[in-house]
Amino acid sequence: MFDQEMVSSLQAKKEKWQAKLDTQNQKRPERQTDFTTDTGIKIKTTYTPVEVAELGYEKDLGLPGEYPYTRGVQPNMYRGRLWTMRQYAGFGTAEETNKRFRYLLEQGQTGLSIAFDLPTQIGYDSDHSLAQGEVGKVGVAIDSLLDMETLFEKIPLDKVSTSMTINSPAAILLAMYIALGEKQGVSPDILNGTIQNDILKEYVARGTYIFPVGSSMRLITDVFAYCAKNVPRWNTISISGYHIREAGSTAVQEIAFTLANGIAYVKAAIDAGLDVDEFGPRLSFFFNAHLNFFEEVAKYRAARKLWAKIMKERFGAKNPRSQMLRFHTQTAGCTLTAQQPDVNIMRVAFQALSAALGGTQSLHTNSKDEALALPSEHAVLIALRTQQVVGYEIGVADTVDPLGGSFFVEALTNEIEQKAQEYIEKIDELGGAPEALAFMQKEIQQSAYQYQQDIESSRKTVIGVNKFLIAEELPQDLLKVDPAVGEKQIARLKKLKAERDNAIVEVALKEIRQAAQTKENLVPLFVEAVKNYATLGEICGVLREVFGEHQQQPIF
Repeated sequence: MFDQEMVSSLQAKKEKWQAKLDTQNQKRPERQTDFTTDTGIKIKTTYTPVEVAELGYEKDLGLPGEYPYTRGVQPNMYRGRLWTMRQYAGFGTAEETNKRFRYLLEQGQTGLSIAFDLPTQIGYDSDHSLAQGEVGKVGVAIDSLLDMETLFEKIPLDKVSTSMTINSPAAILLAMYIALGEKQGVSPDILNGTIQNDILKEYVARGTYIFPVGSSMRLITDVFAYCAKNVPRWNTISISGYHIREAGSTAVQEIAFTLANGIAYVKAAIDAGLDVDEFGPRLSFFFNAHLNFFEEVAKYRAARKLWAKIMKERFGAKNPRSQMLRFHTQTAGCTLTAQQPDVNIMRVAFQALSAALGGTQSLHTNSKDEALALPSEHAVLIALRTQQVVGYEIGVADTVDPLGGSFFVEALTNEIEQKAQEYIEKIDELGGAPEALAFMQKEIQQSAYQYQQDIESSRKTVIGVNKFLIAEELPQDLLKVDPAVGEKQIARLKKLKAERDNAIVEVALKEIRQAAQTKENLVPLFVEAVKNYATLGEICGVLREVFGEHQQQPIF
């Protein structure tokens, strides 16, 4: 990007400057001996054209909305429309969560995001013995279409986009959403939203898996094929680095492992007979906004560039939308502290700012009390207002990629890209992401251990934990889920099963059982079953019989 003669002259000048600085530092040392990002990338005292001399503007950056999309996937980004403000919410019963949804929409939220309880995430109805004590605790309990109807009461599906954080049973929850749309008079081709549907990161980092890898991948490609023809505005997967980062990965590992998983999904879909440009435009991603501000901005920019090259060069995608990495961001839950929870407001604000400067398409901001409990209504409002201040008041949304051209940010983007590419190549050597699960787990474990060691040794400062401690009392206004939620949900489920046409349900489940033993697309059968109020647990039970269950191998 710069004249080589000028770079050489500047290099010599900078070396003299550095020598002078080193002498000065001997008399007045810097405040620490080693400056690095959370990934371990060394940070120089200052950055100049020397550090980005090898970058070519057209090749490595380009204009916003153009390949390789380093500077953003839209030409005018937030000048046209702000990111979707999508607060993740769900607890207790469908009625309680519906009230929270409507409250957030009234306060200016522009999209919905459903948190499901643990039994729902692993395919059990609320009356299952393994669901005892977990119903409605970490999300909303959804057993059937009846619960989905209650969850969206007075919320028209043609007016909102909805994200569902659901993975192993994602196709079934999508079927419920499609059936609900039809009951509201909204055809599937109008529905707008996302299912997470990313099972590989469950095996690697999160744990809410049900079926073996092959069967799980089959369900995902069934969704790709079905939605390409019937629900064209739906994002069929949200390939998630968020949970990989929450498990302890570095920023480089987060995007490397996420994109490696994305490669596996694209390959599986192509192997199933789909054209890359048939499903590619509806792939989406989900990243973490962690604390190292500039590293996070650079991470998003590097991920966009890497994915564009992967789709164009490896898979031959011709549709520009197939090459665009569109992503949702959530601020880092793992950085929130139970100590001095008001400090979390500042952490979240800076994390949200990094996501906006990095070009996110939608954003969830965590609430200050989430290290202690599910977020209270007051804390959720502060979190939403944080996004609104970033979007409307401080000017960062007025130009596209405002940090583009920063010597530091461009150098960091380039280094993160290179290090992530090395990981992707290693995973390729191992046979791809499904074969490299143990490798990724081990890498994450080592990074998590190192991060915790840095906190405990005070090499890394955490306000309120290892520095600037104060005596404080536990907050009193925390949200508590009523223990009676489970009993209410079980009674509701029992009533549903008594009143529905159980003969029709049995036929629907039999058809799913038979089709699961073939290569037939299962999604249409799921839609038909849930329309007749077959439950999530019943459908997953049938699939468990046919597919079996994944057995995780311990990694040391």
